[in-house]
Amino acid sequence: MTFNPQVERPSRHELGRVLFETKAMSSDWAPTFAAVDRAAFLPDLIWPWDMETGTSVAIDRTTDPDGWYAAVDSDQPIVTQWDDGEHFGTAPGRVSTSSSSAPSVNYGLFQDLDADEGMNVLDVATGTGETAGALYHRCVGSRGRGRVTTIEIDRTVSIRARERLCAAGLYPDVVVGDGFGGHASHGPYDRVLATVGLRESPGAWLPQIRKGGIIVAPWGTHYSNADAVVRLRANNGIALGHFTRPVEFMKIRAQRSPSRPHAEYVPAGTFDKAAISTTAVTESEFITGRYTALPFALGLRVPHCVQAVADARDGARPVWFYGLGDRSWACVMFRDGEETRVWQSGPRRLWDDVEAAFRWWQKQGRPTHDRFGLTVTPDGQEAWLDTPGDSWPV
Repeated sequence: MTFNPQVERPSRHELGRVLFETKAMSSDWAPTFAAVDRAAFLPDLIWPWDMETGTSVAIDRTTDPDGWYAAVDSDQPIVTQWDDGEHFGTAPGRVSTSSSSAPSVNYGLFQDLDADEGMNVLDVATGTGETAGALYHRCVGSRGRGRVTTIEIDRTVSIRARERLCAAGLYPDVVVGDGFGGHASHGPYDRVLATVGLRESPGAWLPQIRKGGIIVAPWGTHYSNADAVVRLRANNGIALGHFTRPVEFMKIRAQRSPSRPHAEYVPAGTFDKAAISTTAVTESEFITGRYTALPFALGLRVPHCVQAVADARDGARPVWFYGLGDRSWACVMFRDGEETRVWQSGPRRLWDDVEAAFRWWQKQGRPTHDRFGLTVTPDGQEAWLDTPGDSWPV
């Protein structure tokens, strides 16, 4: 097997150095980074995603090649498709539906996966094909002893990824299908890697992975976008393990957050009829920022609930909570120098549930992501803190 020669770009060399020095990429993955160039898997029109501002501006290689390569060789995610392919033009679409993850995220996932030469690996969510190409380089290589299967639900995305993989001299098995069901005919697998966010870890993967095999996936709840990477080890029909680090990923199609139109929860004239109370929880305690453990922990402890944090304005910040499955809602109004008021309505008192979960998290010593774990069985999934002995369904 011959890999296409890579163009030596100073910006790409610098990216590799940063990944190594920050320990996002271990030294044994450096040959794969050198051989599998992100640029070979991206279209001419891309939308680099600014993680700080949550915005994206299009860059076209045909008109701005320097800007395009600078974005490609940066440690940031890049959107390659909006709105399941129904989007046209250069302005961002409504929902990003295919992307190239930030290199530090990808190589962090690879370290968690612990894949090696000769292994049989399932890659869920092909996307651009870069991840499948890296796994193929690592596990199959020039000796051809392993196998990599990559599965993608979007036929057009899959076809383009196959073309780019072949052009790069990388030949995983490219399958069109729903990765949530796995791909049993190529199993059993030593490793399963998902590069799409899950709200539920599929029990369908369990009979497709060998005893002792490892599943790595971004996982979270509908409560917020605060996901974390979970590393599960399979054993006798179940898989369990700890979370390793916080991440944010676009969600697998079947598990995207449901629509929650505010007006359907709080029709005009109903806000003043809600139950009113106060809380001692402060804004600085509760709004902890991106990649912090609190919103992730609250999602584990408060089922069927979505949080929406509004921007602060004139010294006030409302935080809304919406029930999934009913029209319960709550609003907490943090206001500088004033008592925090709470409005709640519906069958559930959502803020009461959230505050109880918040106090539980405090009592446990404000645990970080890596103290939590997940157990997946054919019947469902349970979360736990520190050890699986005291778990609860999620």
